[in-house]
Amino acid sequence: MPGRPGGPRPGGRPAPAQPSDKMPPKAEPGKPIYERKPAARARPTMEKRFEEGERKLHPVRARVGPGERRTAQIERAPAPPPREPREITITEGVTVRDLAEKLDVRAKEVLKLLLDRGIFASINQALDTATATTLAESFNGIVKVLTFEEDVVQEVAREEKPENLEPRPPVVTVMGHVDHGKTSLLDAIRETEVAAGEAGGITQHIGASVVHIDGRKVVFVDTPGHEAFTRMRARGAKVTDIVVLVVAADDGVMPQTQEAIDHAKAAGVPIIVAINKIDKPEAQVERVKRQLSERGLMPEEWGGDTVMVEVSAKQKKNLSKLLEMILLVADLRELKSNPKAPAAGTVLESRVDKGRGAVATIMVQTGTLHTGDVFICGAVYGKVRAMFDDHGRPVRSAGPSTPVEVLGLQGAPEAGDQFQVADEARARHIVEFRQGKLREATLARSAGARITLDQLHEQLKAGDVKELPLVIKADVQGSVEVLSEMLPKLSDDRVKLKIIHASIGAVTENDVLLASASGAIIVAFNVRPDRKASDLAQREGVEVRPHTIIYEVSDEIKKAMTGLLDPVFKETHLGRAEVRNTFRVKGVGMIAGCYVLDGVLKRDAEVRVLREGIVIYTGRISSLRRFKDDANEVRSGFECGASVSNFNDIKVGDVLECFHMQRLVLAEASA
Repeated sequence: MPGRPGGPRPGGRPAPAQPSDKMPPKAEPGKPIYERKPAARARPTMEKRFEEGERKLHPVRARVGPGERRTAQIERAPAPPPREPREITITEGVTVRDLAEKLDVRAKEVLKLLLDRGIFASINQALDTATATTLAESFNGIVKVLTFEEDVVQEVAREEKPENLEPRPPVVTVMGHVDHGKTSLLDAIRETEVAAGEAGGITQHIGASVVHIDGRKVVFVDTPGHEAFTRMRARGAKVTDIVVLVVAADDGVMPQTQEAIDHAKAAGVPIIVAINKIDKPEAQVERVKRQLSERGLMPEEWGGDTVMVEVSAKQKKNLSKLLEMILLVADLRELKSNPKAPAAGTVLESRVDKGRGAVATIMVQTGTLHTGDVFICGAVYGKVRAMFDDHGRPVRSAGPSTPVEVLGLQGAPEAGDQFQVADEARARHIVEFRQGKLREATLARSAGARITLDQLHEQLKAGDVKELPLVIKADVQGSVEVLSEMLPKLSDDRVKLKIIHASIGAVTENDVLLASASGAIIVAFNVRPDRKASDLAQREGVEVRPHTIIYEVSDEIKKAMTGLLDPVFKETHLGRAEVRNTFRVKGVGMIAGCYVLDGVLKRDAEVRVLREGIVIYTGRISSLRRFKDDANEVRSGFECGASVSNFNDIKVGDVLECFHMQRLVLAEASA
């Protein structure tokens, strides 16, 4: 059989190898079998590169010979052209990425500059305004710092078109001195009875309501007149278009009247003067006009430009003329707004409702607020879960110049905060930055004010400085702010008043423990402690002083500061009952079916009506029954029917707290 190439031949001898591509070629005489590839060109040394004149960015010293150094002469790259000044606007919490985009530079250049200053940051790192301003100036930027709300307003204004503007209702703020008849005048216009239900007959919160006049809407904002409410009046002037200054004809211009004038002038809004109580025999209208003219408000009939209307809220006299003047001034101002813009406005008041969470009363100033909108409100943000108008009716949208109660915030904002609709991601980012700043400020403040009981005792014993620590709890944020500003001003050289905690809501066990640890007194304004907190306060010996009228708080504290004395009145707790059913009886009114939780309920005793820990009414128990029989008292564990004099708004879940106020004798009070 034929053999394969290279296989054995017949006879056993191997076959000669056949030529193959894989076999190396035969060497020719005088030449090697393999040819060596040329070696790669060696990279020139640094000295060689300098000698050849290659372009470099910086001169480099090169060693030429032993012990000899010289600076190479190299050609420099041309410097970049100087940056033109660039005006930018930044807000708090601006990120590195946003700042780079505004400056039109690469983000890594900003990060490198931060790294050179010892700050390690990421591209999404939030910067405070001082750091962002310094970085921008390094890139020849001209910085203007605005809040997020101001930035959005300016951005909307730049894109605003005249055809999008529509007339809006005027916002009228009623201002004046305490007890000059502001709320009574509003009651006459609204035909309501608000003043009678207010503690002490004075307004202690900002209230907003809508009044329809000849088919047109006018929004009235009632601000308190007492001197303690300066900040609240300032917020009222901030959101208003027209100020109605109420001056009593029998009293004339008072200090708070001058404050109201100053706030209105600072806000740049027109003033209409309502000279009230002209029905009184001692009324002196001309004297009031003369006093106002001395303060820059010249009446029209005297050649000035201030509208003055003589009214009587009690007799409802000249109210139509006052309303005509309000509409006339509003028409002259040509108030317009774009209802399609992102909603923005101001928080008038805020509180925490046990069943509904954080509730904020908001005045929408521009745009339209819809259910489901995400918005920033100071250091909190939220999503509008529900809205209610001034009559408590649910609404799905609120246009310009509309006051509404908003549910859905993650926390209670500060009264006076601006709110602005925004996308959720940016809202969360800005609020996290603001809350971080607030935490830093709180920690710094608490670290500087921290004091132990031993230190406090030593100071009291040495007689150097006596301190009266206070824990403030109130029903709404506005009252917290007022008390926090008013009470420290009562300090003198002998006694220093220090507020260690202030918040809204009922007095809790944590408040009592804080007061016990610091030796503080709890000031409860329109709120009461719950049952557990009350029991704990008794065990710990913590004094809880309830109040419903603002100026009585300062009077009480002044007495306590005078040698740290006990109050003239002492309250004795009698009992507490829970309302489990309500029914109306003809000729009697609303009857509350109650279960007495502790103590005893007594007929004709003083009683507070608590709703979610907040005092909504204080009066007396007018009737008390066990089944069909009259009872003088009902003890713990029994059911009864009770009615509260002049109060019919009792609801299931309310708590009736029965107490007795005892006047101390002078010797006991001064001991």
